[in-house]
Amino acid sequence: MVVTWTTFNKTESEVEYGPAGAPLFEMSAKGDATVFVDSGEEKRKMFIHRVTLTNLKPAATYVYHCGSDDGWSDVFFFTALNDSSSFSPRFALYGDLGNENPQSLARLQKEAQQGLYDAILHIGDFAYDMHEDNARIGDEFMRQIQSVAAYVPYMTCPGNHEATYNFSNYRNRFSMPGQTESLWYSWNLGSAHIISFSTEVYFYLQFGLELLFKQYEWLKRDLEEANRPENRAERPWIITMGHRPMYCSDDDQDDCNVFFVDEWLHTHFHRVCFTGVDVELWAHEHTYERLWPVYGDKVHNGSLEKPYVNPKAPVHIITGSAGCRERTDRFNPNPKAWSAFRSTDYGYSRMHVVNATHLYLEQVSDDQDGKVIDNIWVVKEKHGFSAWS
Repeated sequence: MVVTWTTFNKTESEVEYGPAGAPLFEMSAKGDATVFVDSGEEKRKMFIHRVTLTNLKPAATYVYHCGSDDGWSDVFFFTALNDSSSFSPRFALYGDLGNENPQSLARLQKEAQQGLYDAILHIGDFAYDMHEDNARIGDEFMRQIQSVAAYVPYMTCPGNHEATYNFSNYRNRFSMPGQTESLWYSWNLGSAHIISFSTEVYFYLQFGLELLFKQYEWLKRDLEEANRPENRAERPWIITMGHRPMYCSDDDQDDCNVFFVDEWLHTHFHRVCFTGVDVELWAHEHTYERLWPVYGDKVHNGSLEKPYVNPKAPVHIITGSAGCRERTDRFNPNPKAWSAFRSTDYGYSRMHVVNATHLYLEQVSDDQDGKVIDNIWVVKEKHGFSAWS
């Protein structure tokens, strides 16, 4: 488990921790701090601390605080992730959460501390925006999500609102697996292989084409490895998360028009993602939308009566209505045939990877006091490209 925090002075990087129920802080680990200088006018400097806790007992709860003898944080707790492929992890999913109008945050804070989730997936767009006011908005936002991210692994991908100064606030503030400054990576939990990637490398070409090609080659290799028979047998579900959706039906300028969709459909990216991916998670649109199984702009349901039982294409979920200053979006009144359910309520999604064949998804409406307004079971008796032939 990696613990990340920020100070405005140079200090030591230390975490003191121990199993819940034991005397506090029997164990300690030290790490390093990197200097982050924001590119705003004030060139504010901060120290980003990272400490890795190793040899944790899977599924055990630990109590910890972080800091140094110059000052310590509050006391928090977390549960070390279960490393069994038969584990049934539960996730909260959302994107587009701001520090102003963070409508869903209070409910997420409570549920995270109640232990409802094993991990959070924040699918791009943070704070609105982290670089603003010489990165003070970023500081404020990180303090806001502390009451979630200090208790549960907080997994991220970049969105368009992180683009200023070449995504520098995002690259420096988060600590995802791999060596890509959190831009793309993959990890395993339970029976799922989860891939996070940057849709933004296709849009911010002024930062160079290198990232686009590097990510593509990495994604190809990662999917090839995940689809090896022995790996697919252990982690049959392949789930991706990226900020901008391939499909959507919002009435939001050019985000969801035919040109945008066709541009995606005919790139190598969509073809690669068809290589055995079961569920694709998106945000960017400030709404919730569930699609029928879709590929090539065509619906590929498992059957008319049971569309999500042995579907013949990936299942797409768009969940970008957690709450931000830009409010929610409106829908196009005439969606395409692949649009199955839509809501403009503020809210977030939940996902439960139950076992090798069953995955449950639901949408929570914060406007309706936490009511579940949509839910599906995705059932796959066989995974991989052969399941769609």
